[in-house]
Amino acid sequence: MPLSEEEMRLLEQMERALVEEDPKFAHTLRGTVAQQASRRRAVIAGVVFAVGVAVLMTGAVAALPLVGVAGFVIMLVSATVAVTALKSPAKAAPAEFRETTQGFGVVDGGRRGATRSRPRSRSKHSFMERMDERWRRRRDGF
Repeated sequence: MPLSEEEMRLLEQMERALVEEDPKFAHTLRGTVAQQASRRRAVIAGVVFAVGVAVLMTGAVAALPLVGVAGFVIMLVSATVAVTALKSPAKAAPAEFRETTQGFGVVDGGRRGATRSRPRSRSKHSFMERMDERWRRRRDGF
């Protein structure tokens, strides 16, 4: 259901107020150039995938195996491009769209690497025993 003109106007006002109040946060919400390029590549790959389906079906209906194989190859390549673009936006974007992350920046949810706050030690107790113990501590604590 599309937005009414009044709702569109209110949405634009809120967006302008957000940009004026906190431009850095508004930029973060929009996404980086690499993310936008990645989304664009994924959408284009989706359209090309639909074209591949049409070519595949045309080959099947017209009994032309080479056309069907070509359609399948088109689908395979476009699906690979789409998955790659959605999986790693920074790597999937062309070099001219990549941003350098020197200093502070938003990187994968704010983490630069997979670090753990504490090392995990193997417990001698089973999973269910640990869960029972946690439940008892919660129950006794309240």
